[in-house]
Amino acid sequence: MATETPISPYAASKKSAEMLLYTYNYLYGIEGVVLRYFTVYGPAGRPDMSYFRFIKLIDEGKSITVYGDGKQKRDFTYIDDIAKGTVLAYEKKIDNFEIINLGNNKPVELMKIIRLIEEYLGKKAIIDFKPFHKADMFETYADITKAEKLLSWKPVINIEEGIKNCIEWYTLNKEMLAKLSLHEGDT
Repeated sequence: MATETPISPYAASKKSAEMLLYTYNYLYGIEGVVLRYFTVYGPAGRPDMSYFRFIKLIDEGKSITVYGDGKQKRDFTYIDDIAKGTVLAYEKKIDNFEIINLGNNKPVELMKIIRLIEEYLGKKAIIDFKPFHKADMFETYADITKAEKLLSWKPVINIEEGIKNCIEWYTLNKEMLAKLSLHEGDT
């Protein structure tokens, strides 16, 4: 999908940053690489990401909210794969200006993520379906051809292994996470 018409403030901010770097490259020859990360997930991940919220809420027996029918797909990319691609981009001398996608290139349905979480936790999700949000995309995925060519990079962690690693980390750190959540909203 073209990125010239972003439909969310998040997407617009990312596109704006890319355009600024492109302009500085054109005007002043400043070289740069923009890495586009696609739905990064993994242990110790951002607590606002859906998979992390789903793990916590399913484990606690609370309902999760799914916007739409859950058939929307995301290109979930494991953090170790993203880190490797980022280091390769840093180490590689790339002349001029490049935008490189770092993603799994295999979109996964949201309901599959929920089913994997249920399986690994041994608990059933209570799902509250809400209308699909108009600023959301039905499917995102990365064309990683440029990453393969320029960086010799491609992801190696599949979604089953990645979600299992997230559940294991969550289980080992549940007590610490509970203490942290006592301070949510504190400044």
